[in-house]
Formats: sequence, structure tokens, C-alpha cells
Amino acid sequence: MSYSLNTTILNPISKEKPKNAVILCHGYGGDGKDISLLAAYWQTYLPETLFICPDAPEKCAVSPTGYQWFDLNSENTKDQILTKSLVAEIKLNQLIDEVKEKNNFSANQIVIGGFSQGCMISLQTGIKRKDKINSIVGYSGRIIDVEHLGKNIVSKPSIILMHGDIDQIVPVDSLLEAKNFFSENNFNAETKIFTNCEHRISTEGSSLGLQFIKKHLY
Repeated sequence: MSYSLNTTILNPISKEKPKNAVILCHGYGGDGKDISLLAAYWQTYLPETLFICPDAPEKCAVSPTGYQWFDLNSENTKDQILTKSLVAEIKLNQLIDEVKEKNNFSANQIVIGGFSQGCMISLQTGIKRKDKINSIVGYSGRIIDVEHLGKNIVSKPSIILMHGDIDQIVPVDSLLEAKNFFSENNFNAETKIFTNCEHRISTEGSSLGLQFIKKHLY
């Protein structure tokens, strides 16, 4: 089965028709195969789940072998970054719609999420969708534009955000900002900060993400 974005697909290990799907978005400069390592770990415990790990729509500006959801050039203004992210949002929305249609899923049978830039685009896309997806799982990310998102809340899926306390790429303050945003807007959002953890998905983080998905999808 093919999708509009080049995609690494992990079919259910049960060999049965999938009952739900998890769409995982990689970080800046990565690709679907990178994030599929997390999916491969989760797959054992979610045997009826289809995992979709797309490559972002653009070749990465600083990594010729990787991809980006949107350009993070330091010369870009806040408005330029938001504009570029809106283009990526359209692409991710199209993929979500394809996963729904091709597998006969409702939005409530779909979890989206990802790492770093993949977390950022998942938050922006999921909260602005008219059909409420099941939930969002995010690692080491942030809200791209708080003002924009605050004005465009359409649905409120359950959310879990996780972050390392010594992250030098996306500072942990980004999680605190998001936590405050979701609290002010009455979301069901969980957060977790990991001690002595840099910009990565820790073993504890992968386990917490798995537990969250099992709770909400199964």
C-alpha cells in the first residue's frame, strides 16, 4: 500500500487486518526508517497496530541524505517558519486522511506523534484537525507558534509530551511552555521530564509512550 509521502510501513505482527494506526514523524534531518526503530519496539506490544513512518516532504537543507518537515534556517523569521510549517501540515493531514481511507479507520483509531520537529508538526496538525484523532505522543519538541495554535484549536486529543532536562537542541523550557498552553486551554495533557537526558528518546520515554498508546488505543 502506498501513500503520498514515501513511507516505512510496519504491518501488524498479528497478520490480521489492523485495528488502529500510529503515525510517527521523524526529526530534522532524519527519515522514516530512523523513527521506525521506535515503532519496531512498540510493535511487539501492539500486535494489531499498523505503524506508518513517513519521510518528511522536503530534503533537509543541512543533511543531503535526510528530510525536513519545514526549513529551520536561523535566518527565517517567526512568521516565515510558521508559513513553512503550514505547508508541512497540509502534507501530514493528507497522509492521515489516506491512512483513514485506505484502512477504513475513524480518526479515533489513529495516534500521531514524533521526535523533535516531528513532534512539533504533529502537535500543530493534530490540534487543528476537525476530526479528533485519538492522541498525540511527542518527544523533545515544542509548539511552533503559540499564538497561531491558540487561535486555531479545533479538537482536543489526549497528549503526552516528554523531554530531557539537558536538551541543548530544543530546551526543556519548550515543554514547560507547552504544558502551560495545554493547561490554559483545558487539554488532557501529560508531561514528563527525564533527568540527565539530552535530545533523544530515552528508554523510559519509549516505555511511557507505549503505555500511553496502549491505554488510549486498546
